[in-house]
Amino acid sequence: MKINILFILSFFLLIGCKDSETEKKVEAQISNSEDYNKYLAIQKSRTTSPYFELWNSKITADSIELPSFSAVAGQYNMFFESTGDITYLKKAEQALEKAVQVANLDKDKYYRSLARNYISQHKFKEALVYADSSTALGKDLPVNQQLLFDIHMELGNYEKADSLIKRFADPEDFDYIIRAAKWNDYKGKLDMTIMYMEKAKEKAESSKNRSMLLWVYSNVADYYGHDGRIKDSYEHYLKTLEIDSSNAYAKKGIAWIAYSKDEKLLDAQRILDSVLTGHISPDYYLLKAEIAEFSHDMKAKDEAISTFWKMANNVAYGNMYNTYKIELYAEDPSTKKEALKLAKQEVKNRATPETYQLLALANLVNGNKKEALEIIKLHVANKTFEPTALLTMAKVYKANMMPDEVKELKEELLEAAYELGPLKLREIHAL
Repeated sequence: MKINILFILSFFLLIGCKDSETEKKVEAQISNSEDYNKYLAIQKSRTTSPYFELWNSKITADSIELPSFSAVAGQYNMFFESTGDITYLKKAEQALEKAVQVANLDKDKYYRSLARNYISQHKFKEALVYADSSTALGKDLPVNQQLLFDIHMELGNYEKADSLIKRFADPEDFDYIIRAAKWNDYKGKLDMTIMYMEKAKEKAESSKNRSMLLWVYSNVADYYGHDGRIKDSYEHYLKTLEIDSSNAYAKKGIAWIAYSKDEKLLDAQRILDSVLTGHISPDYYLLKAEIAEFSHDMKAKDEAISTFWKMANNVAYGNMYNTYKIELYAEDPSTKKEALKLAKQEVKNRATPETYQLLALANLVNGNKKEALEIIKLHVANKTFEPTALLTMAKVYKANMMPDEVKELKEELLEAAYELGPLKLREIHAL
């Protein structure tokens, strides 16, 4: 029997190439379970403290003791951040509403606190009422202007936000710097956004303020991810966990890296499961569903989506999960009308390019491709640079037979593959 030497050499060369590709893929992976396993131990969420018990005991049905309401509301906010349980945010709201009613001195402070609570609940128009009331009292003007800037950005009132940020501009002030970052992110200037965030990081590190460090590390990690600096993103999520080992947001960020960058699907699911043992966040179940779908585990996907709906339909959440609901409705032909109805409501709540792109998507799945295109032209194109919005734009352009526009957007979207995730990448390739 003759042996084809060339065939054998080719076979081993092919095997060698595959081994080399596998090794390179492993080397390119960023997440490492040894880095974060120590943070995944089940931790009991803190929902009380001696400080809370002391001040809570002072509140009675006819109480008018302002320090009690303020202190208790602050503790409820901490419990909400720790657990994700909307009940605590609503209790904080109740305490602050009572404080606003009885306050004679420093009333502006309670107006601002209540406005911030409403921002957390996505009740932006209600937040604006109290922010305006605080401003009308004429105290702490920079603080009021910063709060108003935050609200007008959420409402899509960008000209108003621009006029406000110019009034409290101070290149050495932390509160200005982080808002300058947000403004530049809206303008699509990611390099400037990161420059401001890194400056904010320097300020936080020099002050050694725990809450500032937590906020900066977790947020700059997001921006590094947007910029393709995934290793930097990963390291800053770890920095967040070094300060707060129970930080759910940072763990979700690492889960996304494990899933979207490294395709370590079991690790990503394990991280999310560890978070959900003590943290209530409906949207985390949507990430579980996405990973399950990418793994072709449709049963697990359906279970995760079902859990999301059970949680998100709690009336206490109000409008907080409308964006996710619209996207889910739009994916299912049987609920496409609900998608359009809710998208119209969300635009009324806050008319931003992001909510308008949802309205365009809802119109598209309902067969209203011309209406969808008009929405894109008027309210989305050149007004946002978020990859999700760009993907909707591309879909609308494709439906309206605009291949040149689709091609241009497709190139941008491929660069945002990590940010959008493997499932969305399939949609991009199908454009």
